[in-house]
Amino acid sequence: MSRRLGRECLYTPSCRLGLYVALRHWCPPGGRVLMSPVNDDVIFFVVLAAGLRPVQAPLSPLDGSIDVSAVPEETWRGLSAVITTNLYGNPDPAPELRARCATAGIPLIEDAAHAIGSTHADGQAVGAVGDASVFSLSKHVGAKTGGFLAFADPGLRDELTALRDELLKPARFASEALYAIRPYAEAGVRGMRLVGAARAALRLLGAEEREEIRMPLRAAELGRAVGASAVPGLGPLESWVRVDMHPYRITPGPVRLRRTGRLLERLDARLARHTAGTAKLLGTEPAKTQPLFRVPLLVSDRDAAIEALARHRITVGYLYDPPLDAYAGETFTDPSPRPGAAAWFARHALPVDPCRADEVLGILAALPVTPVQPPLGGGTGG
Repeated sequence: MSRRLGRECLYTPSCRLGLYVALRHWCPPGGRVLMSPVNDDVIFFVVLAAGLRPVQAPLSPLDGSIDVSAVPEETWRGLSAVITTNLYGNPDPAPELRARCATAGIPLIEDAAHAIGSTHADGQAVGAVGDASVFSLSKHVGAKTGGFLAFADPGLRDELTALRDELLKPARFASEALYAIRPYAEAGVRGMRLVGAARAALRLLGAEEREEIRMPLRAAELGRAVGASAVPGLGPLESWVRVDMHPYRITPGPVRLRRTGRLLERLDARLARHTAGTAKLLGTEPAKTQPLFRVPLLVSDRDAAIEALARHRITVGYLYDPPLDAYAGETFTDPSPRPGAAAWFARHALPVDPCRADEVLGILAALPVTPVQPPLGGGTGG
């Protein structure tokens, strides 16, 4: 990955731990961080754990990217950092954000969990623009573990390594054993169509805990956790940050590292499949198509589409509805100045796996589900 990005890369047990390391290094406690409201709630809680105040950005309703021109000037004056999301692999306007951050004297941190292989219009790789970037090896690579922190200044390696190591928990034999057998267990129960049993097993492993799209906020408890100490720390917010990935900061053992290494060697082939499927779903030329992790089709009745796909054993995941400002409220975040656009996108986006493009297109063609465009003028503004 260092060769791909032209940057130093530091392995972390998860993307979320890599982001926490970046925030602790580049942001002073008590600072304010601009981020997308259409994002995983775990990322929101990582920002809170780093002792920072999330500030929700205005978005484009077409692809969920940050709308740089709609960020108020007074917001820029009070920020300590900006985090991009690159939702589903669609790049945020990082070059423009980088210029604004440079003017403000603040770091740009790229969350590229969905965006290994994505590039900007100028040809730069997502993750090679900001001061730092974080990647997930659970996503495109399919390792279900691991991530890394990439950074522009090689002189920071020792300092960032030391901070990561302070946060790691010792390797556990039980965790390593469960990781080793998990793919076979999942394949076995799903092969027998025991999907309910599979989900129950994943919950026991701490790998699938949400009953709804968003985890319960537990506002009173969260308020106590945020105010628990004067210094940032993962401990008070552990029960939020670890959701769906309890080993997110456990030192990886040899089984995890070997499997991750083998899968990473197949990355180019996986990206090629994603590119081909994305081109089919969007009707574009493969040479001009990003290898999207998920393709967010904007549809009129998403719930009906989800139900129809589920009947064919195609699960739609990575939904982020409602947006974070509606989910958490002003107690825990500054709301977007234009919440309507994010709410519209979050309500209509159907993120489908491009590797199953042919199946998805066939199923959707038989439904009274139609593509939609955001309304002009009203409806996505305030």
